[in-house]
Amino acid sequence: MTFDLLHTDPETQARAGKIQTDHGSIETPIFMPVGTQATVKAVHQRELREDINPDIILGNTYHLYLRPHTDILKKAGGIHKFMNWDRNILTDSGGYQVYSLANNRKITEEGVKFKSHIDGSMHWFTPETVMQIERDIGADIIMAFDECTPYPCDYGYAKDSMHMTHRWLDRCMNALKEMPYTYDYSQSFFPIIQGSTYKDLRKQSAEYIAGVNADGNAIGGLSVGEPAEEMYAMTEVVTAVLPHEKPRYLMGVGTPINILENIALGIDMFDCVMPTRNARNGMLFTAHGTINIKNKKWEDDFSAIDEANYTWVDTEYSKAYLKHLFKVNEFLGRQIATIHNLGFYLWLVREARKHILAGDFKSWKNMMVKQMDKRL
Repeated sequence: MTFDLLHTDPETQARAGKIQTDHGSIETPIFMPVGTQATVKAVHQRELREDINPDIILGNTYHLYLRPHTDILKKAGGIHKFMNWDRNILTDSGGYQVYSLANNRKITEEGVKFKSHIDGSMHWFTPETVMQIERDIGADIIMAFDECTPYPCDYGYAKDSMHMTHRWLDRCMNALKEMPYTYDYSQSFFPIIQGSTYKDLRKQSAEYIAGVNADGNAIGGLSVGEPAEEMYAMTEVVTAVLPHEKPRYLMGVGTPINILENIALGIDMFDCVMPTRNARNGMLFTAHGTINIKNKKWEDDFSAIDEANYTWVDTEYSKAYLKHLFKVNEFLGRQIATIHNLGFYLWLVREARKHILAGDFKSWKNMMVKQMDKRL
């Protein structure tokens, strides 16, 4: 993997760059649609390629390990061939499930024992086994195994967890040195910074992670319930430490406003289930605020879903029709809303990139944040 930093905004830390992997280029800043189980929910791969058009999507190691399992993925020739996606894929490591499945797991120094949410079977994730699983899934960018701490989290727990994450990182890297690629293309490896909402821990973790000189670096353990101001403060501490010449990935973030504010702090890569999950519940993101399409006010509004036309669905259908689809529980409504939201998110980061390159990102960002902070 290579990363070219093309331009940094003069008034903020916003960056425009380009990542190159064996599956193509990724223009940054970028939002990665979440394809947890080898699918971005409610979207065909053709729509994903041709209408939403992301350079990279994200898959989930824990879920892909359980179903379809790596044996199936290996027989298919890797996740790209299995799901018919010829662009970039990033897989997380299961570290988020250490947080989200707290009632179904036990953490030790060796690793994490999970109780499957599907059938109750027990599974053992260690840094070494996770690296092999990610090799066999076959994503272009793979993540280190870490513990994502909850919020709030006391200082002692956050510190101990951070040091364990660092020890697990060392084990991940040692395992990868002895582990050949499963497929005929290379994979890049990103470690993950932890430390909860404690500035000294975040700084210490960022220094440790920067020191391993990986292909890129990620920030984990945020967007887990902390106030946005805390998220921004932790991001600012970390980006002040991380090397400029490596891409920076803020995991699990977030709202359109979160994304713009973190771009301004020097983040290059984002992922979040919010645009797809909220779409399935009738919430649409736009440049002028959010729309709850289930509200009665839209039932006789025959204007286009969004005149900005981020994807073809925006002018193909009216708000009234989309509200009707949700009211009668037709799946088409969730599909239309999902395509719209993902189209908007990709438009947003690409528009941010244009303004970074043009040198007026800060004024544009401030205008957009004010506009988007509304309920329509």
